[in-house]
Amino acid sequence: MCLPAVATDVHTAVILTHGAGGDMNFKHLVSLAHALASNGFLCFRFTCKGLHLGYKVKAYRAVWDFLKSLQRFTIKHIFVGGRSMGCRAAAALARQLSDESEDAVQGVICLSFPLHPPAQTDAHLQRSEDLRGLPEHLPVLCVSGTEDNMCDRVLFERMIKEMKAEVEVFWLKGGSHGLTVKGRFEDSVLDEVNLQVITWISKLSA
Repeated sequence: MCLPAVATDVHTAVILTHGAGGDMNFKHLVSLAHALASNGFLCFRFTCKGLHLGYKVKAYRAVWDFLKSLQRFTIKHIFVGGRSMGCRAAAALARQLSDESEDAVQGVICLSFPLHPPAQTDAHLQRSEDLRGLPEHLPVLCVSGTEDNMCDRVLFERMIKEMKAEVEVFWLKGGSHGLTVKGRFEDSVLDEVNLQVITWISKLSA
């Protein structure tokens, strides 16, 4: 858990998890968590090694329940997100929770949404089912690289047009699935991505 310097006045929390490989200490997630805390948001990262989406969603639900139960904070807004498979789990949880309560989640953050395996674009409908199933009131931020071999841009933009939810997309020029850009320092890219996420959350939680 990353906390702002003044943790007594925290009203917004962000939950993040990793993709199919790695863990919660993936550099991009750590960088974003620290940036969020520096801007007054609580950020909770967790590791779930299971590759079964349903299992990952259950783990995500347990973390959401834990945050809701914390007595030391008055959390009014919770955003869920992750990178790659982690954001698929976030979208699935948000869809599940929105069926129970309209204000359970305030938004979904998708870093490198894995629309399909490399060179297997026919999987896009199944992988995007939860995103397309999100309700109108639940905003979504997608950050993807223009060179991501798991997210064909034409297919992704077509899928977004089918969504009921309001979606904001930031395309990282030259970005890979790992959101790295040839010829650019990694920290520079991370700062750019972090700024997009923080600006979007700040707008929605104001």
